[in-house]
Amino acid sequence: MVSHLLCIWLLLFLGFSYASANAELRALMEIKASLDPENRLLSSWTSGGDPCSGSFLGVVCNEHHKVGNISLPAMELTGKLSPALAELKCMSGLYLHYNKLNGEIPRELGNLTELTQLYLDFNNLSGAIPPEIGRMASLQVMQLNHNQLTGSIPKEIGELAKLEYLALEHNILTGEIPGSLGDLQMLRKLYLGFNKLGGLIPGRLHFANKLEVLDVQNNTLSGPAPSGLIRRLNGGFNGSNTSLCGVRIPSLRNCTPWDYTKVPAEPFVVPPASIPQTASMLPGCNQTHCPSSSKFRKFGIIIGVVSGSVSLVVAGVFIAFVYWRRKQKVGNTCDVSEASRVSTDQAKDLYRRSPSPLITLEYSERWDPMTPEKTFSSFCNEFLQELTFNLEEVDSATQHFSEANLLGKSNFSAVYRGILKDGSAVAIKSINVTACKSDEDEFMKGLNLIASLKHDNLAKLRGFCCSKGRGECILIYDFASKGNLSQYLDVEEGSSHVLNWPTRVSIIKGIAKGMEYLHSSDANKPSIVHRNISVEKILLSQQFNPVILDSGLVKLFAEDVVYSALKVSAALGYMAPEYITTGRFTEKSDVYAFGVIILQVLSGKCMLTTSTRVAAESCNLLGFIDPNLEGRFDESEATKLAKVAMACMNEVPENRPTMAAVVEEFKEEPCDEQSFVFRIAQDEKCINGGSMKMFD
Repeated sequence: MVSHLLCIWLLLFLGFSYASANAELRALMEIKASLDPENRLLSSWTSGGDPCSGSFLGVVCNEHHKVGNISLPAMELTGKLSPALAELKCMSGLYLHYNKLNGEIPRELGNLTELTQLYLDFNNLSGAIPPEIGRMASLQVMQLNHNQLTGSIPKEIGELAKLEYLALEHNILTGEIPGSLGDLQMLRKLYLGFNKLGGLIPGRLHFANKLEVLDVQNNTLSGPAPSGLIRRLNGGFNGSNTSLCGVRIPSLRNCTPWDYTKVPAEPFVVPPASIPQTASMLPGCNQTHCPSSSKFRKFGIIIGVVSGSVSLVVAGVFIAFVYWRRKQKVGNTCDVSEASRVSTDQAKDLYRRSPSPLITLEYSERWDPMTPEKTFSSFCNEFLQELTFNLEEVDSATQHFSEANLLGKSNFSAVYRGILKDGSAVAIKSINVTACKSDEDEFMKGLNLIASLKHDNLAKLRGFCCSKGRGECILIYDFASKGNLSQYLDVEEGSSHVLNWPTRVSIIKGIAKGMEYLHSSDANKPSIVHRNISVEKILLSQQFNPVILDSGLVKLFAEDVVYSALKVSAALGYMAPEYITTGRFTEKSDVYAFGVIILQVLSGKCMLTTSTRVAAESCNLLGFIDPNLEGRFDESEATKLAKVAMACMNEVPENRPTMAAVVEEFKEEPCDEQSFVFRIAQDEKCINGGSMKMFD
């Protein structure tokens, strides 16, 4: 009886899955017709194809064989956004930035309650932002900037409890800034500049406790700015508006009594202690299936009744399986013991059906631990073989990935401190396979490239491990005992983390050497653009030798993950200005970021202000050198470094030096004081009597 009911349940389940898959395919074909009406760019999207086979350009499926991401940035798409996007209910990322899309944002997008990343920036979208967008309960990043959007900012955006990053700048938005944005307890970056917003900056924004950046420049805002909020932002405020005033806020004019006459009395508002996530009456996409439409509700009830009859049996089998699995010893290539329970034919079938080949990497036809003639050595070179760790070693090194060893975490990865069996300390970076390139060949080529990088100023890859059981790819690096460079910025006077002058200079020169190596090419290594260089990516050894982290990692990540990481670079000022118009990274964009890092190290500040750059341009050393040094620095060397920084940060990419030229310049002895004539003044430039050949 139980087996009979189980068969019925499986048939019903398969029928439902087939109908659901067909619905997603139909939706994708509607989306294609709308985005690419001439069928020039999305010809790989076919009505008879499988969206999860890897053949649909820009479509990535999740582990439940549902569309998880659509990533089509900078594709020259000229169509419109289709309401059919709302049918992809399991989608977590939509990346359509840097295209030429027009028309309005469909209000149906509000039904994408699992979406976490929405990138529609740098298009020609028009019309109002639909208030239904406030229903997207999982949204963390929303970029609608650089479009032609009109109307007011919907107050419903304040209901997005998980929103961290909101960019609406460079549109034609009018009305006032809604006070409901102050309810966003996770919000860190808010960009509203270059619109036509009026009225006051709502004091309620003060309740957004995690807010770090507020950019409202070039609007028609007026009245007094909330000074308490702006002081708390500590340099993260940009509010240049003609009629906006402030109290002891350098970028704003001083308020007069007249400015306060039109300020309405604002009622007392209780700060929201916590905002509950929007409730959903339907199961989420982190379960086996996505929410079904209403026509399947009765069908779902039948399934529930039938499945209830066998639930205890299934649960018992599952618990026994899990207990038995945990008792097994992990094999040589991460989860080999699991492979021993699957026949070769079954494994190949699993591989073909997997939404991402990397998820079942151990079972692929080219990397099958069960057949010696198709082992790892036939897939890549012997060099990578020597770097292979098994999961047991990694598990032991991190004490079963203990929270006590967790060094940092993001949406896609986590870094743990570990101790290997030989006693050496390592940093273990665990990357979710859904963030990696789905093409196994491309992934392994990227891994091979990273393993081949050898330089004293690059983090050394000790080994790697890819685990189907954990759904992760794990990279093992040498441990940097002094942490990352950002820990030595924005420190208090007298702190043990204040770097002395020789150490700062040594760090800058070491970073330059590492970047020169990345940008160089030879028969064994192509030129590599880092894309995301920052003080967070600079680790320091026991002797304060800088090593650059994540070099070449872009070769492993899926494009949507790469783009989502750029918001941090943009917020901290590392983004080269040409990226706004091209959407591409080059060696010269790395050089720009290096210039920013120089000023950060010299000033001791993570967030650079306009005054810091102005002081560096005019060689006003006292205006930007870290006061924690208490004057103990070499003036000629500081001047030289400032000029290098400003040359690297030139607005025109072609006018920036190469990293090879920077390293060559650093080999020159710093000019002595007699060869310099410089004055600490606002209106005079530094006169250099030294070589500085690349800046002449």
